[in-house]
Amino acid sequence: MKELIKKIRTFCNLSQSEMAKIIGVQFATINRWENNHSYPTRLAQEKLYSFCEEHNVPTFDFIIDLIKKEVSSLNVDDNRIILYHGSKSGIEGEIAPISRSRCDFGKGFYMGTTPEQALTLICDYEESRLYIVSIDLKDLDTMEIPPTIDWAMFVSYYREKMEKVKGSKLYSKYSSFIKGKDLVIGRIADDRMFFVIDNFFSGNITDEGLINCLSTLQLGKQYVAITMKACKKIKIEKEIKLSYFEKKVIKKISQINRGNGIDQANEICKKYRREGKYFDEILLEEGDK
Repeated sequence: MKELIKKIRTFCNLSQSEMAKIIGVQFATINRWENNHSYPTRLAQEKLYSFCEEHNVPTFDFIIDLIKKEVSSLNVDDNRIILYHGSKSGIEGEIAPISRSRCDFGKGFYMGTTPEQALTLICDYEESRLYIVSIDLKDLDTMEIPPTIDWAMFVSYYREKMEKVKGSKLYSKYSSFIKGKDLVIGRIADDRMFFVIDNFFSGNITDEGLINCLSTLQLGKQYVAITMKACKKIKIEKEIKLSYFEKKVIKKISQINRGNGIDQANEICKKYRREGKYFDEILLEEGDK
C-alpha cells in the first residue's frame, strides 16, 4: 500500500504530519508506511477509507494506475500478451484448467484483458490475489467467439440452461463448439452482463436485446485456457495481494458499475423488447430440428 498512501496524501496536498493527524497515528507511522517498513492496521485503513470518501479522492483510479505501472515495469517478450487473473485464495502449484465447470466457457483458466474485471470478482475474499500474467498464443488452437447469439447459446450450454433439448442438433452444436481448441476468447459476462443474460434465460428479453447489450456495454474480453497445453504457455509476471482498503474501494466501484450497467441494459432491452426471439422460442424451434 505504500505507493497508494503516498498518492492519496499527495493528491490531498498533505504533509506526512497532517495525514498522521487525520488518521490518528504518529508522523513516524505514516513515514514507515510509505517506506514499506510497516503496514496499516485494519482500523487505520478504515479511517483512511473514510477520509478518501469524504474528500472524493479517486482511489480506484489510483489503484488501476499503480497496477498499470507494475505492467509497464515488466520485461515481457513482444510475442506475449498481458492479461489479468483474479484468485480468491491464490494460485498453488502449476496453472491448470480447473475452474468450476459452470463458468461461461466451461472448465479452464480464466484471464481478462483489463484489471478492473478481475478485481471485482475477488474483492469480497480475505486472501484474494490479482495476477498479472502473460501468454504466448503461438502453436495454440484458438477460437474467438464474437458477441452474437452464438456467444449467448454457448454460455447457456455451460450454465446448463439447454438440458431440456439435450440430444438435439442445437445441443450437439454447442456441446462440441470448442472441441479440439486450446484457448477460447470471448466477451466477459461481468456484473452488468450477468443481469442481462439471466433475463434472457428467464424469457424477459429477446436475443436482439441481448446482442445489442453485448455490443453497447463495451465489455472486455476473457481468454480461457481450456487445455494443459495452453496453461503451460501462461506465465505469472506479478502477484498482487489486495489490502482491506483496496478491496473496500473496489467493492464500492463494483456496486456502482453494476447499478449503472443494469440501468443501461434495461434501456437497451426496452428498445428491442419486440424484436427477435426469446430463449425458449429458440430452444423450441431449433431443438426440434
